[in-house]
Amino acid sequence: MVQAPLFLYWLWLSLKARSLLFFSASNPGILTGGMFGESKYGILQKIPAALRPRCMLVPHPAETGVVLQRLKDEGFSFPLIFKPDLGERGWMVKKIESKEALYRYVDRAKWDFIVQEYVPLPLEFSVFYARHPEENTGKVTSVTKKEMLTVTGDGKATLKELILSKDRARLQWEILKRDFAGQLETVPARGQPVELVPIGNHCLGTKFLDHNHLITKKLCESFDRISKQVEGFYFGRYDLRVASLRDLEEGNVMVMELNGCGAEPSHIYHPGASLFKAVRFLFSHWRTLYHIGIANHRRGAPYLPLKEGIRIYRKFKAVVSS
Repeated sequence: MVQAPLFLYWLWLSLKARSLLFFSASNPGILTGGMFGESKYGILQKIPAALRPRCMLVPHPAETGVVLQRLKDEGFSFPLIFKPDLGERGWMVKKIESKEALYRYVDRAKWDFIVQEYVPLPLEFSVFYARHPEENTGKVTSVTKKEMLTVTGDGKATLKELILSKDRARLQWEILKRDFAGQLETVPARGQPVELVPIGNHCLGTKFLDHNHLITKKLCESFDRISKQVEGFYFGRYDLRVASLRDLEEGNVMVMELNGCGAEPSHIYHPGASLFKAVRFLFSHWRTLYHIGIANHRRGAPYLPLKEGIRIYRKFKAVVSS
């Protein structure tokens, strides 16, 4: 419902740009501008090392023994985050806490995947940034705080009962009953929180909270400074963890993922938010994307040819459908 009106707007913008893939020029340093098919590992390597967790790329086909040896050689330890190099909406992003979980992931992985250090910082945010190529400074357009899917014990109900009594958790039941197979009949103590999904994705039950009130001049300056260090990046969303709101404003963050023009300003999914306002904001969002893409194209960034775009998209969908 949110995206449907934008389809016609995309066609109109494509007509004006004379390219269905005009968005590919929005971030010349990222394949397709970050709409689909881009390497998450490749983008992470563009971010200053001090602002991202250590990670390594594991190409397909992977052997468990080889992966374990690489982890040992490079000094990684559990817990870790495993995720596909090509992916979307939290697909196959897992927190791996043991060799057994690693075995299961590697056995299933039919694609290149990333091993990333787990970041234990307490606050998780998404910050959307945009800068017109002909302007010296950019701005933050959206800030979203993520509240992980969690249930709280009452000293009486089993974990299974707590999950099934919570709307967001119940929708994840098929996944949760597998992930918590040996704990479903346990009774969490009164007031004890149980984090069900450690991955901050809306499709996995995470609650997205509008925190646009945190947008300040200082915050914009901080993310402008970071973004200018990312070659060929003008428009996209940082998914990050941080120790405090002050650190967020000052740019002292750990970036877990940087998404290009295919990312959404996720504050629109705040519970109870207006559908009308969300659609209106997305129209403004796409208008900004159009102007950035057009400006970069005039400065020499090519639009991705349609035939090449179709090839990349088919490869991407083959991966996420496997």
